Amino acid sequence: MVRIGNILFHYRNFLFPVFYLLLFVPSPRVFENIYIPLIAGFAIALTGQLIRVATIGLVYIIRGGKDRQIYAEGLVTEGIFTHCRNPLYVGNILVIIGLGIMSNSMFFVCLMIPLFLFFYQAIVRAEENFLRNKFGAEYDAYTAKTNRWVPNLKGISTTLSSMEFNWKRVMIKEYNTTYIWLTGAVLLVVKVLYEQKGWAVVQQSIQIFVVLLLLLLSGYLFVRFMKKTKRWVAG
Repeated sequence: MVRIGNILFHYRNFLFPVFYLLLFVPSPRVFENIYIPLIAGFAIALTGQLIRVATIGLVYIIRGGKDRQIYAEGLVTEGIFTHCRNPLYVGNILVIIGLGIMSNSMFFVCLMIPLFLFFYQAIVRAEENFLRNKFGAEYDAYTAKTNRWVPNLKGISTTLSSMEFNWKRVMIKEYNTTYIWLTGAVLLVVKVLYEQKGWAVVQQSIQIFVVLLLLLLSGYLFVRFMKKTKRWVAG
């Protein structure tokens, strides 16, 4: 599992966008009522995003590795990491599960989501192996009191109130991810409406979809401009 995780970590920037594209592959439906997957899926994805926002707003951990290899300068145990060892990954998983449900795709829900979960489990095992080798007893003590996946919400209000929340860091670090999944969510609504209601129904709301996509693009470009010109810095 560790070896597989190291390989997946190395190529994850190429592999994971494929999952987003597979959301749009034609497939048998999971639900006949289109509003159930759209509402439930978006709520799950939004929960994942909020977990990422809370995590990054309190303390940021570099998950990109170094030279596409697993790497860490220090062991981060503050903020949301006090309650869960992998809160950013939990957020990612909820986002992809939510989008998968929104797609109303039997193919994605039954095949791609389990595969996505396997990929993340392998990556986390590889990261744990690296962290245990580097930090030893300190990491063992952390894992003994902190869950790998399921957040322990005990004391979460104290964590949130005792630390300064950095909104600029959230905007700078999350604008790209947020833009991608929200744009995907809008396009999935169009897809589901088209597949189950027909093009005539899509045309009735096409202006709303175009406005939403333009607003998302404008927000993305604005934050990108503020970041590139260093008017906003992560801090």
